Amino acid sequence: MLGLLFSALLPDDEGRQLLRRVAAGDDRALEKLYRLHAARVFAAASRLLGNVSEAEEIVQETFLEIWNRADSFDGSRGQARPWITSIGRNRAIDRLRARGSRIRTLDQVKRDDTVPPATPEHNVETAQSRKRVVDALDILPPEQRAVVELAYFDGLSQSEIASKTGDPLGTVKGRARAALEKLAEHLSKSGAA
Repeated sequence: MLGLLFSALLPDDEGRQLLRRVAAGDDRALEKLYRLHAARVFAAASRLLGNVSEAEEIVQETFLEIWNRADSFDGSRGQARPWITSIGRNRAIDRLRARGSRIRTLDQVKRDDTVPPATPEHNVETAQSRKRVVDALDILPPEQRAVVELAYFDGLSQSEIASKTGDPLGTVKGRARAALEKLAEHLSKSGAA
């Protein structure tokens, strides 16, 4: 709360300067932006999502995105505070859309109670695709592979993976992102994507 009040009193020049420092790789500047703006991002996400734990994830995702995209901030087009808040808000809206998509998918699955049997060609193609994906997992470092397996084979969320492994949520998210990038690159080179 204090960070929210304090950031409202700061001239936006400081926000612009902090974002320039973050773009240059200054993690202390990111920490300061976090202290100044995390409460606002959390409040907006919490209002939209109605879920504290999801709102906390949105805050983490927002500041990870700021770290990765600080160089794209254009101070001539707006102020730092609304830019940061909009990143968090957009992340929360994406989460709401994903919820709606999951619900629609489940509803569709319930309506489609008859599934036509798979053709032999489909079974062969599926087995080949599965083998390429399993082979691609072998290229990942063990910690990245574990995150992917827990997420996709065990169906755990990133928060659940962090709890299960004892790793910080940001570490789990970073490993998942790096693993997916490596897998996408590998599969596209092998013609599986």
